[in-house]
Amino acid sequence: MNPTGIAHPAETELFDDTLSCELSLPAVFEAGAKVKRPGSAEMLLRSIALVEDARNVDDSDERNDNSLQLQRLEARLDLTLVLLGRLLQREAPSAPATPLRWSRHGLRLQREQLGGFVTGTTGVASLQPAEWLPDAIELPVVVLAEADTAQGTQLWLRLDTQNDALLAAVERHLFRLHRKQIADSRRNR
Repeated sequence: MNPTGIAHPAETELFDDTLSCELSLPAVFEAGAKVKRPGSAEMLLRSIALVEDARNVDDSDERNDNSLQLQRLEARLDLTLVLLGRLLQREAPSAPATPLRWSRHGLRLQREQLGGFVTGTTGVASLQPAEWLPDAIELPVVVLAEADTAQGTQLWLRLDTQNDALLAAVERHLFRLHRKQIADSRRNR
């Protein structure tokens, strides 16, 4: 059974038998666009993984002055990045936060209205993968479908790449997001 309640063949194609996350992120689809910075999405996702994995290392048994100083330094750097991100967003606002579902196969974007996209239309989905980083990744995609549903207008986009390294980086990022969502839901109980 589909947990979102959206019954559509594109939903099945993108999300059955694979890990997926429901999020609200700054995201936009540009039909006919090409990826402007090839390789940057993979690099950015790998960098985010390194930063977030380093933060989550449990060194509770080895707490000493050096680890506390490192944590303070990381916290200051986080605050600096957030402030810098806010300044940059004032200059060039990011895309609006969009409810979406994301898997290694593609994504579904909720939209305000139909865009008239034809199945097979190629383009780029740009989305901000981390709240603390005001940069977006560009993913090459193909339109699978667009439809009005009981949950609103939806646009299904299949990833259009044979780059296994990019797909692995996306999958690893989604796994970390999923793990974080589970941890957050347990904390809120």
